[in-house]
Amino acid sequence: MPQPISSANTIELPIWNLTSRQLDDVELLLNGAFAPLQGFLAKQDYTHVVETMRLASGELWPIPITLDVPAHFAQTLQPGQQIALRNPEFVVSAVMTLTDIWQPDKLYEARQIYGTTDPHHPGVDHLLHRTGAYYLGGKLELMELPQHYDFRHLRHTPAELKAHFHKLGWQRVLAYHSHRPMHRQQQAQSLQRARELEANLLLHPTAGITQSSCLDHFTRVRCYEHLLPTYPAQTTTLSLLNLTMRMAGPREALWHALIRKNYGCTHFMVERHHASPMDINEQPSFYEPEAALQLCSEYAAEMGVGIVEAPAMTYVPERAEYTPTVQVEKGETRLEIDTAELLRHLRNGLPIPEWFSYPSILQEIRKACPPRHQQGFTVFFTGLSGSGKSTIANVLHIKLMEMGGRPVTLLDGDVVRKNLSSELTFSKEHRDLNIRRMGFVASEITKNGGIAICAPIAPYASLRREVREMIEAVGGFIEVHVSTPLEECERRDRKGLYAKARAGLLKQFTGIDDPYEIPENPELRLDTTEISADECVHQLLLKLEKQRYIAK
Repeated sequence: MPQPISSANTIELPIWNLTSRQLDDVELLLNGAFAPLQGFLAKQDYTHVVETMRLASGELWPIPITLDVPAHFAQTLQPGQQIALRNPEFVVSAVMTLTDIWQPDKLYEARQIYGTTDPHHPGVDHLLHRTGAYYLGGKLELMELPQHYDFRHLRHTPAELKAHFHKLGWQRVLAYHSHRPMHRQQQAQSLQRARELEANLLLHPTAGITQSSCLDHFTRVRCYEHLLPTYPAQTTTLSLLNLTMRMAGPREALWHALIRKNYGCTHFMVERHHASPMDINEQPSFYEPEAALQLCSEYAAEMGVGIVEAPAMTYVPERAEYTPTVQVEKGETRLEIDTAELLRHLRNGLPIPEWFSYPSILQEIRKACPPRHQQGFTVFFTGLSGSGKSTIANVLHIKLMEMGGRPVTLLDGDVVRKNLSSELTFSKEHRDLNIRRMGFVASEITKNGGIAICAPIAPYASLRREVREMIEAVGGFIEVHVSTPLEECERRDRKGLYAKARAGLLKQFTGIDDPYEIPENPELRLDTTEISADECVHQLLLKLEKQRYIAK
């Protein structure tokens, strides 16, 4: 790992404030986890990785590690310049010497890396809608590694973990990747494969950003700590990997294996649907179940990493243990609970059998995922100006206050504009920023067990997805499309906005000269042309009751 350089000459450098994802990448670039990379990919390396899964040198590397920035920042830079890369505490983590500045073809990158351009894929959505227009490439020089104040005893650089293995005399090490809590099934899988290999086991879960439906990493890590004592003494260790997952399926599995080699592991376990995103029903989607295993096996010899398939395991009550599915005999009972079923039990406050997990782990998960009627949630109205969003939101606010039980906050679009975003214009950039601010406030309310009611226009599908992901990470999210037609909204035009837009006095007005992207799958659609606000709220309350956000 490189030694830190002096900070004396960084004061006058251009500054880029790293996003959380970029900070994770910087840490792993600097500590050797992303070896042979020494910085963010230059254009030539990026092109080779996207097209061939190799660097320009020919070395295997399947995922592009890029520093994305907006156009206005990129256009102030030139190759050869140095940039100070700062963390959220405004400490310079690294200095980057620019070699390349370019505008990528993101659709092509999405097709190559994720195998799709479907924006419902979280990796594609992030790439197409949340990354800057330009990429910067260049080598990094270490200033100060990011500091972690949580679980410090579980955080190791590759050099530290290799030294730990050497001290213990571990020659064969099987790495087990996870971004969700592990239960009895995963414990049985990993233990069986480690015994077959006569290898020691590294539980190496990610502590970086994962898909939004996953539990927060504090809860996940506490679950891993509860699991560790269930393994035979002196056989297994736990370490955290501060990796932001891309959910890129087969390519990501290959990437995970290469990273674990850098940490000193000799073998890597690949699961069915490895690094595959979950759909709205919490089922893996986008990749074939065995695609990751096949790709990793193809490159195993070149990597120098033994690829191990995670065995399918089934709980057999007659044996009182998890058993490889292929060994279950005819007539024996098979018991299984998948992720969707587990979440259904949690949301509805149903008991979870002890054969599925350990009591200490279930206790942690229940604390983080109480039944829905005890969770915070956000009702997010979207629709054209004049559709009736604000009126319905006001009535819903009153009804929920009348019911009591949880604090309720109304975040109307105009009110948020006045109190949180008064300095913003009505440009697309500022309208998006206004929605992000509203989403952030709603997520904080939701995280703390309250109810947030939002009523913006929110015309763009990508931004609505972003807000949904932000809030679903901490509680419930109910999208309500107030689908009142444009003609009716214009007929009402209480504020005279449509008339001004038609006259050319208002530019970029939603529905006139700026598009409104109709929600594909909202939890509810309401048209106020024929029914009153009170009737709309009655339908919405029935929906909330059906989904168990409010108790009967």
